[in-house]
Amino acid sequence: MIHRSVLSMAKNAIEDQHRLFNQLIDQAKDTIFGKEHHFNTIRNHKDYQEQVPIRDYEQIKEYIQYIKDGKSDVLWPGVPLYFAKTSGTTSGVKYIPLTKTSMPFHFSCARNAVMNYAAQINDFSYLDGKLMFLSGSPETSKAGAIRAGRLSGLVNLHIPALFKLSQLPSYPTNCIEDWDTKVDRIIDECVGQDLRLLSGIPPWVVMFTEKLLHKTGKKDIKDIFPNLKMLVSGGVNFAPYRAQYEKLFGANMPRVDTYPASEGFIGFQFEPDDPALILNTRAGVYFEFVLPEELNKDHPKRLNLKAVETGVTYAILLTTNAGLWCYNIGDTIEFVSTRPYRFIINGRVSQFISAFGEHVIEKEVETALLQTCKKHRCSVSEFTVAPQVNPADHGKPFHQWFIDFETRPSDQIQFIHDLDESMCQQNIYYQDLISGSILRPLQLQLMKSQAFRDYMRDIGKLGGQNKIPHLRNDRKIADELVPYFDLW
Repeated sequence: MIHRSVLSMAKNAIEDQHRLFNQLIDQAKDTIFGKEHHFNTIRNHKDYQEQVPIRDYEQIKEYIQYIKDGKSDVLWPGVPLYFAKTSGTTSGVKYIPLTKTSMPFHFSCARNAVMNYAAQINDFSYLDGKLMFLSGSPETSKAGAIRAGRLSGLVNLHIPALFKLSQLPSYPTNCIEDWDTKVDRIIDECVGQDLRLLSGIPPWVVMFTEKLLHKTGKKDIKDIFPNLKMLVSGGVNFAPYRAQYEKLFGANMPRVDTYPASEGFIGFQFEPDDPALILNTRAGVYFEFVLPEELNKDHPKRLNLKAVETGVTYAILLTTNAGLWCYNIGDTIEFVSTRPYRFIINGRVSQFISAFGEHVIEKEVETALLQTCKKHRCSVSEFTVAPQVNPADHGKPFHQWFIDFETRPSDQIQFIHDLDESMCQQNIYYQDLISGSILRPLQLQLMKSQAFRDYMRDIGKLGGQNKIPHLRNDRKIADELVPYFDLW
């Protein structure tokens, strides 16, 4: 039944989005935000564009503060059920509203993703054993009168009783904040259990599994969980972690990719043999799209779903039943088809390098690294890239790559050359800067084993939904990584 529902969503995306748009505007017309933006006069997408500008968190902070101060009917009728706490860049902690209307979708969409996948491979046996969700703590704090916590922890509070009977880890263990202590306790609880499904952000699933194998002295995850049937991933682009997953779980372990966010559940893998995600057009989110270079213009051209094209990078804008209105989530995607609307995530608006006008995006560095690792038969645990504008040797600037190799290349010099060549193939502007001698070829800084995990632990961001950005347009992270360099 769920599989048929997903097929129906795929077929009727435009109609669903049009209907949802009208519902959202009508439901919120009497809120503070709705009155300020004259929702009662909005009849179509063109009206909406003219009356509701693009916003990021900085532009909705004042409304969030109204809610914290005890006002109701601010962004959405009533008050939020929760605030999801996420990390901000300029704002510090961000508080994203979750309403009684929006909250159920965060679990039901994850369920639909897994059930749709299981229906296509005709294997539902993962339901016959234990299910593990590596998530943040479900404990909450208060932001005004509203409970606040991490999205993954809050979703855990709303897992239906049927699934709670099979859920790992236990509630007390899930509440442990220190990630290392939490993982140790999870391992104690899960060994000997009939684990069938494992879900979490890829770097933390890898960390958990490696620690599990080390602690038990086993070589193969099947020796611990012989009936493990399915992996669920989300939160980051999976491609850089594929080699590690295949080493730990085997190349044939079923895995379904998802795109959950505090702001809404945006998409999930449509078909088992295709990594593209289907846009989740029936989950309380109305989508708009804009070219990233237009975001800072006074009147950027905003497209509805019907107007998008394949092969184009778009920043994704959300209007939701949690009270976000034309909200810039900060991610960029690229559609690979429009019948149905399937896409890949190719980066973050804030994650790019353009110190010299090259505008390198996340997809390009990840693709170049994967191609080069395949050629040199090496593998990477984690990495990040930053521009070096003022080198210590006073030479030409360059892109600096910080890589923690799981298996290092046998010829490091040739690896660097091939990686730079691959980057030139990925980005013509980077190639022009290299060939024009504006930039010198990239430089590689080897990192100690598990350097990025140690770094995240030292800054208090190990585990949960935290992850290392794969590129930044500044040296903030790069300069903090010096103690983790491998000097040999």
